[in-house]
Amino acid sequence: MDTFVQDLANGVNSFFASSTAARSVIVLFVAIIAAYWISRFFARAIIRVAQRIAVSADSTSDEERAIQLRRVETYLSVTTALVRAGVVAVVAYFAWRFLIPDTNDSAAAIGAGTIFVVLAGGTIGMLLRDITTGATMIIERWFTVGDFIKVEPFGDVSGVVERATLRSTRLRGLNGEIIWLHNQQIQGVRVTPRGLRTEAVDIFVRDKEKGQKIVTEAMATIPTGTLMLAEPLRIMSIEEWGKNLWRIVVQGQTTPGREWLIEQYFIDALKECDDKQESRKVIIREPIVRYADPTAERKFKRAIRIARDQKINK
Repeated sequence: MDTFVQDLANGVNSFFASSTAARSVIVLFVAIIAAYWISRFFARAIIRVAQRIAVSADSTSDEERAIQLRRVETYLSVTTALVRAGVVAVVAYFAWRFLIPDTNDSAAAIGAGTIFVVLAGGTIGMLLRDITTGATMIIERWFTVGDFIKVEPFGDVSGVVERATLRSTRLRGLNGEIIWLHNQQIQGVRVTPRGLRTEAVDIFVRDKEKGQKIVTEAMATIPTGTLMLAEPLRIMSIEEWGKNLWRIVVQGQTTPGREWLIEQYFIDALKECDDKQESRKVIIREPIVRYADPTAERKFKRAIRIARDQKINK
């Protein structure tokens, strides 16, 4: 270890011993700084285009078009980082070639090579892992900008994807926190379709009119909004389930993390409204809360049918 440190110090001293090499490094450093600011100009132009696409994606009522626009927004987000890195790399390369067209100074070459090896060993390996993982996620379309995701293996890391590049991913949590992740740390993601959770509540009552009145009264107490219920709860169906028994199905959509509004708050409101009845209680059993995503139901019906067919064939 001491020998390596001594060799590194000798290489750096030999490199800066030459005034020409020192001036070249200074000019190269200035060129890189200028390239950085130029890259920021191009990046801002791309970001403005991405912001306009984001507005179009949020305002369109066509879900397929919204998905396509969000994918374009994701690709532009990746392009922003590539443009900034590419401009800096190209300027640095040509500046180096212009300043030192023929590198005959072996001491300078050894010193520069030593510095590069030290920096590369600590940064390039990690960057390559991030870039490889980021490229895989983008090609396989794990998620797009605007999706609500939960990151594995971090159970408490979730939020809306604000930015996705080959190196990192930025999330915005429901509490407003900004979360940065190296792509290599993302082992898996849970994507919430359309950013909403659809839940249904099955309520069994002994009187149709009184039951509907209680449910309507309880639904009116649930707050709505972007971070609460996306839409007010509504009664989907009322059907006779047996003698003096009716089934009322209520459905609503909420943002991830706000399921308690339906699972707890609404159920408690139902019980309070039922307790106010002068006669005996209308609700017979504990209401049943369940997920009601139509796509998931179709998939599970297909899986159950396949499993049943396989059992019959055996």
